[in-house]
Amino acid sequence: MKILAVGAHPDDIEIGCAGSLLKYAASGHDVYLFVMTPGEKGGEAETRKEEQARSAEIMQVRDLFRGKYKDTQLETHLNDIISDIEAIIKKIRPDFVFVNYGDDTHQDHRALSRATVSATRYVKNVIFYETPTTNNFSPALFIDLKDTMDKKITALLAHKSQVERTNIEGLSIVDIARSMAVFRGIQGRVHLAEGFVPLRLFVNI
Repeated sequence: MKILAVGAHPDDIEIGCAGSLLKYAASGHDVYLFVMTPGEKGGEAETRKEEQARSAEIMQVRDLFRGKYKDTQLETHLNDIISDIEAIIKKIRPDFVFVNYGDDTHQDHRALSRATVSATRYVKNVIFYETPTTNNFSPALFIDLKDTMDKKITALLAHKSQVERTNIEGLSIVDIARSMAVFRGIQGRVHLAEGFVPLRLFVNI
């Protein structure tokens, strides 16, 4: 299978679904990342690009695609973003697409979610992931992270410039990732999990 994860900024994908992507990669499936901005509002653009490349290597992704957009300005380029995502979909023909959930306090996350819903209208499986700025997230799909949590943390740590930039005193992104995994694990009745809200999900019987 081919799996495409789309994120507004470097490290969105890692916090939201890296554990699940690592499971796909370990099972021999092709994983692709499409990151829309270099996240320059949260750090130096080139540094963040390098960090994203290192993280992609850790996650064993097949290819990393980069968008041409500025951080915090996705809302003003919705039609172009839809076209860009459609072009990637046409290129790799993914079986699953993961993307930011639409109810979020960050405007880029909201905009990217909207654009992806339009761009993936002919993709069978489209699944929303959460980040620390997501609101009203009630997952109906859970993926056990028992075998991949440690490597998810390693992928997050590759974003060295962002580890302490949580705006919550005393909490690193690693602390937040572990807390999210424990909470979603409790909901899914396992130790650690990522939770997702499916837009569409086909189950093969």
